[in-house]
Amino acid sequence: MELLHEPIPGVLELRARVTEDSRGSFAETFSRRTMAKFGVDMEFCQDNESYSATKGTVRGLHLQTEPHAQGKLVRVLQGAIFDVAVDVRPDSPTFREHATIELAAGDNRAVWIPPGFAHGFCTLADHTVVTYKVTDFYSPETERSIRFDDPELAIAWPVERNTAMLSDKDAAAPPLAAFLRDNS
Repeated sequence: MELLHEPIPGVLELRARVTEDSRGSFAETFSRRTMAKFGVDMEFCQDNESYSATKGTVRGLHLQTEPHAQGKLVRVLQGAIFDVAVDVRPDSPTFREHATIELAAGDNRAVWIPPGFAHGFCTLADHTVVTYKVTDFYSPETERSIRFDDPELAIAWPVERNTAMLSDKDAAAPPLAAFLRDNS
């Protein structure tokens, strides 16, 4: 893998090197050794996959707090997404800043989102499949959500709230200020 971009320190846009021949292609999509060279020395314990039937589906912004904060390595297997990472670490110099990256099936790219970031995405195509490796197990006690379109975050989502496909949980997510107040 190669590092393409680091929009916020710690958030990494990566691309797998692809080898092609008459049979098709091969790509190494994860290497612990390579990630360590980029400063990410994490052990993944769980792989997750989501399927979204409709363009304009928004998932997030989600995170788990300590002691079960998760780092995520996100890839798109089918379709495309507008991916968002928001730094919610109060002691960070990039606190409240966000990074956005578009990922699509076949582009061989991934994004690493460190622990302490809220993560979400909007599907840019019908029938989108997203896979992500995580560094801690799912913990409902530490799971939190932040309103995806919180005006304080000023994220330029490719969908408006009234047309976004949201889960009940995401539709009821609090703004960042309430998250910070409740988790300080």
